[in-house]
Amino acid sequence: MPIQNKAMLITYSDSMAKNIKETHEVLKEYIGDAIGGVHLLPFFPSTGDRGFAPYRYDVVDPAFGNWDDVEALGKDYYLMFDFMINHISKKSVMYQDFKKNHDASKYSDFFIRWEKFWEAAGKGRPTQEDIDKIYKRKDKAPEQEIDFDDGTKEHLWNTFGEEQIDINVKSKVANEFFKQTLTDMVKHGADLIRLDAFAYAVKKADTNDFFVEPEIWDLLGEIREILAPYKAQILPEIHEHYTIPAKISKHGYFVYDFALPMTTLYTMYSGKTNRLAKWLKMCPMKQFTTLDTHDGIGVVDAKDILTDDEIEYASNELYKVGANVKRKYSSAEYHNLDIYQINSTYYSALGDNDKAYLLSRAIQIFAPGIPMIYYVGLLAGSNDLELLEKTKEGRNINRHYYTKEEVAKEVQRPVVANLLKLLSWRNKFAAFDLDGSINVETPSETTIKITRQDKDGNNVAVLNADAANKTFTITANGEEFFVQK
Repeated sequence: MPIQNKAMLITYSDSMAKNIKETHEVLKEYIGDAIGGVHLLPFFPSTGDRGFAPYRYDVVDPAFGNWDDVEALGKDYYLMFDFMINHISKKSVMYQDFKKNHDASKYSDFFIRWEKFWEAAGKGRPTQEDIDKIYKRKDKAPEQEIDFDDGTKEHLWNTFGEEQIDINVKSKVANEFFKQTLTDMVKHGADLIRLDAFAYAVKKADTNDFFVEPEIWDLLGEIREILAPYKAQILPEIHEHYTIPAKISKHGYFVYDFALPMTTLYTMYSGKTNRLAKWLKMCPMKQFTTLDTHDGIGVVDAKDILTDDEIEYASNELYKVGANVKRKYSSAEYHNLDIYQINSTYYSALGDNDKAYLLSRAIQIFAPGIPMIYYVGLLAGSNDLELLEKTKEGRNINRHYYTKEEVAKEVQRPVVANLLKLLSWRNKFAAFDLDGSINVETPSETTIKITRQDKDGNNVAVLNADAANKTFTITANGEEFFVQK
């Protein structure tokens, strides 16, 4: 099924029910046409990071189901799968064969061999300056020792967790793996491939090893070429300054709008609409919008859309206004790598306030692009402190496991029922066509008017909102559709 301009759900295979088959049943029974696509978070056998340390892609983790279940889901929804282009698990055939056979392994070039990388760069490398320059996710050099079966040792590039060993994307053997894996994905129903952590994938001496140009464009081009015969597209995932996604967009790729979450929170907290209006006028139409994902709420993404003082204000307000949000939940005490994210559900970030939450979602619906709704957000879920404390994993505050019975109960809440109503309407109304237009006005400091219309001007949707008192009205072709007083 090709990508449709309909809201996409982000969910794990076991978070809205026990497995993929039950999730499919839940969506059809309780969510209906509010969702047109599903980003099924990593469902492959993995050794960590909630699926983001896969060791193979050719099978579905048996705990979640099988390929038949995935393909059945794909008959009702367009699908997005994750491909961890930067790394693979130490349990993978590639790592295990390399560990056993060392230089004789057919995978001897599959990983980035730390010593060889720096030897090629010059004698005496890496220097401390080299290490300091790397855009890192930890407070030490991104390398890990490997003990070969022949008794020798080396180090491999290791950006993320202990299990996630970086792939040498320039090697022939890696490219063969990419081609095989990606083609298999689309044959099993993937219409969109999310390239996880792709900006880290290219390593080059004398750079910060993050979004290295022009090589990163070569890599994206290679992936695009592999998928072209299948008409599948890629969504590069990157949390960084908005100018980088803007570059990616200009190359014709879909991008994420990771700036919208913090910008919208600032709007809700301050009651001021000027920054939101500025961003909605700037961002591209070919994008997927987010307020929440399986990770924390990104802070750095909104830099220079909000001033540094406004970002600090919004961050501080989040801890004041938010329900059960504490700074320590985003710290090393709760196993957090990314200090630029705040762990909370979006609903709790707004103090579990129905009016503020529904207005935030109305803004997302009217923003350029296709809305992505994380499963906890779809059900207006509060922070799960029980799961957080049980696991001591900060991001688990936003990863509640719902049973089918819980979903049935949650959709009865007015805030959830109204969100589903808004999404269903948005999915069918031509005013939100991606080749249409958007007009944004700020009649006063606290109000915003967003007008969306199709390219022929035959269908017009208007959102009039007051961010101070959290009221809004939506009209469709001049008729009142939804009012929040």
